[in-house]
This record gives sequence, structure tokens and C-alpha cells, in this order.
Amino acid sequence: MDGQHDDRHDDADDRDDPVTGEDQPRPTGWWAGAAGPLRRVGLIVAVLAVALAGAVLGVLAGGQVSTDIGPFRANLSISPARDGGTTVDIPPLGALLLDSHDGPTHLTVRLGALDQGRTEALIDDPASISRASQSAVEDVRSGVMRLGLRTLGASVLVTLILAGLIFRNVRRTAWAGGLALLVTAGSLGTAAATLRPQAIEEPRYEGLLVNAPAIVGDARRIANDYSKYAEQLQRLVGNVSQLYTTVSALPLLEPTPGTTRVLHVSDMHLNPTGWQLIRTVVEQFGIDVVIDTGDITDWGSEPEASFVASIGLLKKPYVFIRGNHDSGKTAAAVARQPNAIVLNNTTTTVAGLTIAGIGDPRFTPDKNTSPAGSGLTQQVADQVIGAGNQLAATIRSSPRPVNIALVHDPASAGPLAGTCPLVLAGHTHARQISKLPETPGQQPTTLMVEGSTGGAGLRGLEGEKPTPLSMSVLYFDEQKMLQAYDTITVGGTGQAQVNLERRLVENPTA
Repeated sequence: MDGQHDDRHDDADDRDDPVTGEDQPRPTGWWAGAAGPLRRVGLIVAVLAVALAGAVLGVLAGGQVSTDIGPFRANLSISPARDGGTTVDIPPLGALLLDSHDGPTHLTVRLGALDQGRTEALIDDPASISRASQSAVEDVRSGVMRLGLRTLGASVLVTLILAGLIFRNVRRTAWAGGLALLVTAGSLGTAAATLRPQAIEEPRYEGLLVNAPAIVGDARRIANDYSKYAEQLQRLVGNVSQLYTTVSALPLLEPTPGTTRVLHVSDMHLNPTGWQLIRTVVEQFGIDVVIDTGDITDWGSEPEASFVASIGLLKKPYVFIRGNHDSGKTAAAVARQPNAIVLNNTTTTVAGLTIAGIGDPRFTPDKNTSPAGSGLTQQVADQVIGAGNQLAATIRSSPRPVNIALVHDPASAGPLAGTCPLVLAGHTHARQISKLPETPGQQPTTLMVEGSTGGAGLRGLEGEKPTPLSMSVLYFDEQKMLQAYDTITVGGTGQAQVNLERRLVENPTA
């Protein structure tokens, strides 16, 4: 009929958009080939952006739960992150950082207030600490499961609300919610798939130095059984429980019989703050022997000799070799301390460890020289390497196998490859750990270069940031093989805030 409008043609020209759910008229003219795809791409991008924004907001708003872990009321939270990992926050004592998983999610476990009833039970019955720590694994597992479900729910809910307000379209809102669920579940799934329970064996501690031993735990016990995540977590909770419930002093775990703890310091350069740090570590970590790889002074002059008097206050064996800033008078002043042993191409046995050491062949007290000494000329190289050759000969002729060799400059370490399992050095003011080139038929040798325990002295203040104070605690087993070590770094101005990282030694008997 001529006067009637044919709706069938219009209906055929309309299409339902799968994203919008709306009837879309077919465009005409030159725009017909481009308008539809461009608009659809724009809508897809908009839905995806809303989904991502909603997922992030949902995680931040709802990705947290409260749960009981042992005697504590703890808060577990998830936040977006690039590298994953876990932070165990123990205010006011510090925090443990664990490389527990990969992916775009970071887990934070914040131990809060103690439950009063549980705390009283812990004080009245010390065995309660053990029982509380045994339930820690299940407490954490249950809390993480609830946290994951809550995070998923919050992510989807926030996305649906956000998409509904923006699009005002059921289909687009549903698409956004589904994408948010997919993104959040994928992120959590990546964390679960890359879970590394053994990460608790090698924590990084940040907090006050005096709390580090009790928080990190005893290295020997960890090294003996470092494949059981549950036991490590129980010990961690047990340590913290004891900290909170003991009022007289910070509890320190008793060293396992046969464990020897060595504190390696180097390059004090007359910084009195270094002595304060050394005394704290010696007392708190139960150190058996202190090893100093030189440069305790700057000029090696007679007035500086009084600086070494603090060695006697440590009341622990103090094994010393001369650095290139230490003179013969410096070495003599150290030797006069009742607990000091000065090595110069000689050996000694302390706490069951046989140690060989040689002083630096140079004496370069000029403060205008670089930390590396007088430059690596051929003459200097011959001197430094020659010292290593002398010590290697001494070690090979030693009636007892040498456990540790001491040189000041790591350039002297090369000739010591294969003579002993461990070489300690300093001089460079930068911590470094490496393997010396292996010689067929001889044992592998590890070189551990310590940073400056004195923050490079006044020289350390010349840069934009002060040189940090650094030292290491080395743990040896009954066979006197290195099992684990803690690297300790304190702000260059001697701040109380400390960074401590625990490392286990793989195949220590290899």
C-alpha cells in the first residue's frame, strides 16, 4: 500500500549490539564502513577500563579481613602490586618481607593487639605458646581463604555499581562485572600458582636492631630443616609471642649446640658509631667471635691508637688483620687488647674455627686517595696479589685445615681459591659475595666482601647520602661449614632503623 510505511525495511537495517544490547541503526554513506567498528571498539575499551578500575577499587576497599593468628588479632589485606610478595608487619618491632609469590597482588599480615584472655593464658602457662604457635598455620590458611573470597566479592560488587552508574545498561554492566571477576581471580590465581612457602626461610627484616634476633629466629634451626614451611611459621609466631609476653628482657633463642656465630666487620675508619653497633650485635645475636678485616683507623697514627680500646669491652675474641690505612703501631695497639688476636701471615684457632690472615702490604693513610687505595698500578697489583700468594702458602702448610682466610683487599683473594671454603675481605666499602674460580680437584671457595662498618668514616659523608654502616653475622655448623648468614645494614648516620636479610647457603658441604 502506497501510503503505509514499511517497518520491515527499518527493522532489517537495525542490529542488536552484543556489548550495548541496543538496536543500532545501520549507517549510510562513507561513514557506513567505519562508524560501527569504531564505536564498538570504543565501547569495549570503556567496559574494560571500568572493569579494571572497579576491580582495583574493590580490592582496596574490601580486600581485608581480621583473623586470629595464635594469640594475636591480625589484619590480612591484599593490595595491587607489581612484584607480589608478603609483608608481616609486627608493630612496633619491625616487619618481615618475604618473596612469597609473584603476580600483581601483595599480601600484608599486620599483627595487632593481643587477646587479653589468650595473653593471660600464655603468661600463666608457657606451654600455651607452643600450642598457640602450632595453630598458626591453619589460622593463616583460613584467613587467606576468607580474604580471597572477600576480595573477589568486593571487586565484582564495586565494579557492578560503578558500571551501573556509568553505563545505565544491564548488558554492559554484566560484561564489566564478568571482566572484573576474571581479572581478580586471575591475579589471585597467579599468586597461588607461584606460591613459594620456603620464602620464610630467607626473610628480609626491617625494624629496630635489638629486635632482629628474636623476630628473624635462629639461623641454625632454620638451616637444619628449611623445607618445612609449617614449622618455620610456628617458630615465627612463637618468637613474637614470647616478645610480647616477656617483660624482663627480649628473649633470645638458645643457640643450637655446636653452632658458632661470627660477626664480620671491616673498615671502621674511626667512626665511634661503629662500636655502638658492634656491641649491640654482639650482645643481641650471641656472637662467639668478631673478625675485623682491617682499616680500623684512617691515618695509622699514635693518637688514633686509643680508638681500639673498645675492643676489650666486647669480651669476645677479636681477630684482626691490618688494612692499608692501619700502621704497625695500629696493629700493636690492637694486639695489646686482652681479647684481640692480630694475624699477619699466621693462623689461629678460636671457638673451634681455624682462621688464617695476612695484613695489607700497603700503608696509604692519605685521605685524598680513593677508597680503593693508591690506584691499581702494576706495583700495587703485585703487592696485593703477592700477599694472597703468601697466605695461600701458609694455609697449605697449616697442620689443621683452615676454615676461614682473611685478607683486606679482595684482590688478594685470587690465590686462595681451593685452599679453604671461605675468604673474608673488606676495603671496597661495598658488600659483595662471589665464588672464586674453581681449581680441579680442590674445594670451592666463597669470597665475602664486607661493606664499611664505620660508614667509610668522614669520607662516607662526602656524597649525597651517607655511606651505610654494614656488617654480617655468619653461622657455622658443628663441622665449621657456613650454613647461613645475616647481612645487616644501618643508615649511614647511625640510625636505629636497620635492614637485615637472612640467606641460607646451598650445599654448604659441597
